[in-house]
Amino acid sequence: MPALSRSTRTLTVLLLACVSVCVTQQAAYAGRGKYDANAEVHQDADSGPDGKLSVTAGGVVFDRSHNGGGSSAGALTTATSWTPPPCWYAPMYTPEQLQKHLEPIWEAESTGYQWDAEQREKYDAADKEKGFHKDKSGKGYWWGAYVNESYPPGWDSCTKDYFWVDTGDAPPADIPNAVTPELLAELAYAEIRVPGTEVTLAPAAATKVNLPTWAWLDGARFKPVSVTASVPVLGIEATAIAEPHALAIDPGTADAETYPASGTCPFGNGRIGEPYAKGKADETPPCGVKYLRSSGDGSYPLSATVTWKIHWTGTGGAGDTLPDGTFGATQDVVVQEIQAINR
Repeated sequence: MPALSRSTRTLTVLLLACVSVCVTQQAAYAGRGKYDANAEVHQDADSGPDGKLSVTAGGVVFDRSHNGGGSSAGALTTATSWTPPPCWYAPMYTPEQLQKHLEPIWEAESTGYQWDAEQREKYDAADKEKGFHKDKSGKGYWWGAYVNESYPPGWDSCTKDYFWVDTGDAPPADIPNAVTPELLAELAYAEIRVPGTEVTLAPAAATKVNLPTWAWLDGARFKPVSVTASVPVLGIEATAIAEPHALAIDPGTADAETYPASGTCPFGNGRIGEPYAKGKADETPPCGVKYLRSSGDGSYPLSATVTWKIHWTGTGGAGDTLPDGTFGATQDVVVQEIQAINR
């Protein structure tokens, strides 16, 4: 392979240096907050007069006060390829804030004289009255990219530089993932936490071979949960609501029968399954399992997975459905032989 000329090598080094700086800055910015790519907005929690807890993450405020609770609560997963947005654009800076953010970077000359000069020209930094759109203070915001700190695939796809949007105007049409009620609903979906799914069983300590075991979930805990995401400076919001739909039971062994036969117990009358009560020993449980073989010295891993239906409502009457989510848990069930007494 012929040797590279000196000019070609120099150009290559400069390009690699620029890419390195840009990527390093992007990664550094992304680490400043869960949903904050390069803003100075940090995560804070405040309890309003109505007692609702709001958490600000970058340009989006999350109200998680209606989420599921408890140490075993967790996030939903979907059976589809759909995922919440890995990055998006939202209001980030006022003119004065952007100036305060950029000028130290330029003064450090970390991105090179030419780049800095182009940036100063882009933001008209030399004009003390109109630079950075200071003549429009209070009439709009500089928008920027926010990323999820878990860095899911596509987190680095929001690469557009800061852009200005006047108050009341929509962002440019060529901007993907600009905040809308629908995008806020998808972000809220990712923040939903549902209660753990360990089912109550009767008998509780250990069940017997061929004895129907009743299973149910606490109706007080299994009720709709929701998270609201909003951008106060834009006056838009969306609420993602998760409602329990059905419980799927897997006994953990082929030597078992489920009630109903499908193993899926529907949600109804504010609960899933029915608590066992004295006098129901001869009845078939609406939700449960019957083991046909002893677990011996061990136990069977019974898994219980709840499907949650998700829909959202938002500013301006917007709303739709989102992919179903599931959340489950596994618990050990001891199954004993029925001991007969010979006389």
